Amino acid sequence: MQKVIKWVGISGSWRKINQQIESDVRASVRSIIKEGNGVVTGGALGVDYIATDEVLKLNPSLDLLKIFLPVKLDIYEAHYRKRADEGVITHKQAEELILQLKKVKELNPKSIIENQINTEANIDTYYERNTQIVNHSDELIAFHVNESKGTQDTIDKTNTKGIPVKIFTYTITY
Repeated sequence: MQKVIKWVGISGSWRKINQQIESDVRASVRSIIKEGNGVVTGGALGVDYIATDEVLKLNPSLDLLKIFLPVKLDIYEAHYRKRADEGVITHKQAEELILQLKKVKELNPKSIIENQINTEANIDTYYERNTQIVNHSDELIAFHVNESKGTQDTIDKTNTKGIPVKIFTYTITY
């Protein structure tokens, strides 16, 4: 009898992370993969990036990874480069994320789920992406930094759906 994979959503801050958050995300992902379960995340910087990086190390076939994007990958790339030009993130961050997502798509195209309808990455499409993460998760682990509204949105949607959620809470003051 084949094992049923439990899909665990990972949600958290893209703006601010520290060594403790990174350590907690990596430990959580290691535990999920070790148990033969899968990771569902949103393909952003910060927590999503770290979770994806850890899956890349532990599950090179990426059959235990689902990344939901708010738009098609090419639009997402342009969005991140624009955010870097605006000074919201660094160009290094944008290019590292783009490289990671392209690598995932190359290794296992099924791991990247692009929204084929949305034409712009914005607050609405990001929150819509959060809904997709919740809809494809059997439980959620949230890394809630500075009461982030996006992470709270995912937590709220998870609670509404009655899915188990584990919340790590952090305050970063720098």
